[in-house]
Amino acid sequence: MSTTSLSTGSVAQVQVAVPAVPLLDVACENAPRMGEIQEALARVCRSGQFILGPDCQQLETSIAELCGTRHAIGCASGSDALLLALMALEIGPGDEVIVPSFTFFATASAAWRLGARPVFADIDPESFNLDPAAVRACVGVATRAIIPVHLFGQCAQMDQLAEVARRHDLRVVEDCAQAIGARFAGRPAGSLGAVGCFSFYPTKNLGGFGDGGILTTSDDAMAERLRLLRGHGMQPRYHHAAVGINSRLDSLQAAVLNVKLPHLAQQTAARRENAARYQQLFTQCGLERVLGLPSSDPRGEHVWNQYTIRVPGGHRDRLRQHLAQASIGSEVYYPIPLHLQPCFRNLGYGVGSLPHTERAATEVLSLPIFPGLTGAQQARVVRSIAQFFGVPARGLA
Repeated sequence: MSTTSLSTGSVAQVQVAVPAVPLLDVACENAPRMGEIQEALARVCRSGQFILGPDCQQLETSIAELCGTRHAIGCASGSDALLLALMALEIGPGDEVIVPSFTFFATASAAWRLGARPVFADIDPESFNLDPAAVRACVGVATRAIIPVHLFGQCAQMDQLAEVARRHDLRVVEDCAQAIGARFAGRPAGSLGAVGCFSFYPTKNLGGFGDGGILTTSDDAMAERLRLLRGHGMQPRYHHAAVGINSRLDSLQAAVLNVKLPHLAQQTAARRENAARYQQLFTQCGLERVLGLPSSDPRGEHVWNQYTIRVPGGHRDRLRQHLAQASIGSEVYYPIPLHLQPCFRNLGYGVGSLPHTERAATEVLSLPIFPGLTGAQQARVVRSIAQFFGVPARGLA
């Protein structure tokens, strides 16, 4: 909690506690279902089926249904999901994979680990997702795949990206880590490419109690290959048809996720309500003239894993410090684009290579939008931002 000092004449200072507004409140989200979760965990413990047990099979069936695919294949993390997808596509040395630079590290590292070259394409400055025109310009003779990231919960422009892929005989691997339940043109994320890759990291819209991931596909042969590769390429036991990895979903995580999944739609609706309220509050104060507010593609259904504003003019970091002093959480996703990371220096990118990506990295700031966020807390966030910019906080007292 932060404190506010009040002083009038000879009256002693009084410390008034101001409740914090966290960026996330995972404990609050899980609390109403802890009894059910604990019973589900106890059931797994009693069964002794800790790896790929019945709870994992139930989750795979439910996620496939949610995503409108024939198959879902559990694995150990969202990062492994990306790696497994590229392994199943036999991506390797000499191949190129087009990826955004404005994303989490795992998107590019999956290609790098297999000896392929990540080719970084610039983003659309409105959505922060891959710009199809930039992707088109990156296609070369060695290009094998495209990994669009549905960043912050909004699907990339999959119609145009699919057309690029079709013209050049490329495979599309969707990075859906932040976008479970999102849709584009009526179709769910995870059903729009050859493979969809999801993360169940605790801060995701559907988060577990640790790492976990899942892959979705409607290609029967692909699903069989993914199941083989996630378990050391072993089928049957001690017979190895391929060199895979150890990336199996554990039943404890699946049990937690099975309890939480039926509530995902309600949680997503709350995130959408919070996003609409921010828009209203920022507009009410006239802050939309100072900030860049996030947009939502009318062809899609945004699930708002993050609510990310732009703070132009070099004020982002000072605003974040101002919010922290007011006990308001915020985060920068992502401060250093991947093409400028030291580990990718030998790829030859430099400052100015991806101007929209680089500008976003200096301006973006994500604000609290978790489902349990109250209207009063949102008003306090907006009021603090208005104070920073010296803008009257109309109706937010």
